Amino acid sequence: MSEAERLNADCQSGRLQGIRANLRTQGDAWYGLISERCPHIFASVPVYISFARLQQMTEVIAAIGRVVGLEGWDQGLGSVSQEAGVMSRKLGNPKGAFFGYDFHVNSEGAHLIEINTNAGGGFMNALTQVEQRDLPGIAVAEPNLDRVFVDMFRNEWRLMRGYQPLSCMAIVDEQPEGQYLYPEFLYAQRLFDRAGIRTLILDPSVLQARGDGLYAGEQKVDIVYNRLTDFTLERYPVLLEAWRDEIVVLTPDPMHYARYADKRNLARLTDADELRELGVSETDIGILQKGIPHTFVVQPENGERLWDERKKLFFKPCGGYGSRGAYRGEKLTRRVFGEILESNYVAQQLAPPSERCVIDGVTLKYDMRCYVYDGKIQLVAARLYQGQATNFRTPHGGFAQVRVVG
Repeated sequence: MSEAERLNADCQSGRLQGIRANLRTQGDAWYGLISERCPHIFASVPVYISFARLQQMTEVIAAIGRVVGLEGWDQGLGSVSQEAGVMSRKLGNPKGAFFGYDFHVNSEGAHLIEINTNAGGGFMNALTQVEQRDLPGIAVAEPNLDRVFVDMFRNEWRLMRGYQPLSCMAIVDEQPEGQYLYPEFLYAQRLFDRAGIRTLILDPSVLQARGDGLYAGEQKVDIVYNRLTDFTLERYPVLLEAWRDEIVVLTPDPMHYARYADKRNLARLTDADELRELGVSETDIGILQKGIPHTFVVQPENGERLWDERKKLFFKPCGGYGSRGAYRGEKLTRRVFGEILESNYVAQQLAPPSERCVIDGVTLKYDMRCYVYDGKIQLVAARLYQGQATNFRTPHGGFAQVRVVG
């Protein structure tokens, strides 16, 4: 048993004492909202990984960045994404805020399960990075994450607008006050306000495009932090056209999603023949083959084979998020499988997660989320859960510090 496995099997190893106290420093009203809405958002134990697993995750993320940067990558995207890509390149080269690379880590290695381009929880996890003198290992986070996150959005602005003043940001989501992570929006709002950037939390319905910019009432919005889960923005034409017409900076934008987060990209990233045609090095092909479970687009003509092999597969909608519409193959009924064949799905080889003991007799599954900007890991957090997917509803589960040992 490795050192990380031994520590993860011990519910007493590294129990955290300072998180709740740190949350209270944000104010009674905010802490009360967290306690009421998100009682299981933070785990009371850290998760341990080996340096080798962290290194593998870093290598996979870097290899994906090199592949997506190749000229031929965009040619394999859908027509809508190609149109968005032309506009994106015309606008400049925004990097996209808060990419999330989610891994299952087990005895066979680190396995990339999916990529997200509006990964939530970064600001919340910054609050967990309190000093824990008695813990073994090294916490995986950039120092001063608040400053790192503010600088990230300032850099997105500079990439598009040079050194014009950045005055107003809007955090945009559907009915934001009803979102589970609304407390995170409030924390981010306070952080950016302190940095001199007026920050609004808005539903996209209040946005209006005018000749000189995008407005919320009489307030001109310079940059939108996009938390919407309609990644192509088809349901939000005002915001989509504002991005295309260059009157607002949007991060992340539809092209970031098309290039990275559409699940069909996982199939391309595990297709050695296509990678060679793109000119990917054999070294990077090896990294991707080892670090991403083999994934392929579901085709009706392969239905019988897929049904026979279903127990070794996990099925995901190409445009899904948050495990919505995802199914572990061994639990599929014939009816649901038929619906999958008629929809846009990928199938991915199972890479089971590891477990962390949280109290005596209780173990939870976990995955690792790497928050990444411009190819660099800012923060690694674990998510402890019970059941098929992360849910932040499990007692003793939620976001957890990640510490590296070995």
